[in-house]
Amino acid sequence: MITDYSQILIVQEVSPRDGLQIEPTWVETADKITLINQLSQAGFSRIEAGSFVSPKAIPALRDGEQVFNGIQRQPGVIYVALIPNLKGAQRALAANADELNLVMSASQTHNLANMRMRCEESLAAFADIVAFVSGSGVRLNGSIATTFGCPFEGRIDEDRVLQIVDAYQELGIQGISLADTTGMANPRQVDRLVRRVLQRVSPADLTLHFHNTRGLGLCNVLAAYEAGARRFDAALGGLGGCPFAPGASGNICTEDLVNLCAEVGIPTGIDLPLLLKLSRGLPDLLGHEVPGQLAKAGRNCDLHPMPT
Repeated sequence: MITDYSQILIVQEVSPRDGLQIEPTWVETADKITLINQLSQAGFSRIEAGSFVSPKAIPALRDGEQVFNGIQRQPGVIYVALIPNLKGAQRALAANADELNLVMSASQTHNLANMRMRCEESLAAFADIVAFVSGSGVRLNGSIATTFGCPFEGRIDEDRVLQIVDAYQELGIQGISLADTTGMANPRQVDRLVRRVLQRVSPADLTLHFHNTRGLGLCNVLAAYEAGARRFDAALGGLGGCPFAPGASGNICTEDLVNLCAEVGIPTGIDLPLLLKLSRGLPDLLGHEVPGQLAKAGRNCDLHPMPT
């Protein structure tokens, strides 16, 4: 039982969107819905269930409406949709998404590759989305891609990130996500930037989105948590990656993260045995092995008989 909610680490499960977006094999709509329904039983309060981007850009997620209309929504679970523009916001609201996630890069070069526009154009488009959803009760979250480094431009100035945080808040965007799109962050960098951002954003409104591209994903989670962050994106099995960033391998693995928290005494409220069951079913669903470690090795408490 969780007794100190100020210490809880909130995991937002992103495998149905970020995890599946670069899968080469089409995952049937019914299978997506089943996965989300199973995740809804695992104790998550937030699930990024799909995307309303152009089917030509991300064909793996072209069934966003069918997915959102087909899932069995659980009380207390926020179902998030990624949207690229006003048209995406209109589709997401029609499908009853609870929260819309908007994305702009701190890097101009990556934003051009990912969104086909400059950052200034993205911000102008966000203003239209804010106006459209006003009064609907739907929350908005603004993600800052390449926060900790860009594969095209390299290091990103921290003041640049803070300027974007300020711009999002001035538009009326409530939530902020700092995204390590290609796994370039290190723990000291994370600690420093998170402390600065938390002077502007409450822990309840800040999300950290790490990738494990260079093996530092869980280290960065601990650094951010100790700096005061409490909400983190993760993907079942360690799935995912950005299709518009070279070398962007998967997100941090949900079951590996929940296991880390269990081992060091950080409460999450997530059903780890159920996560392991779901993760071990991913290879059959996707046709390949997945990066997560815990599903292969088992928990520390999973003991074995002595060899004969």
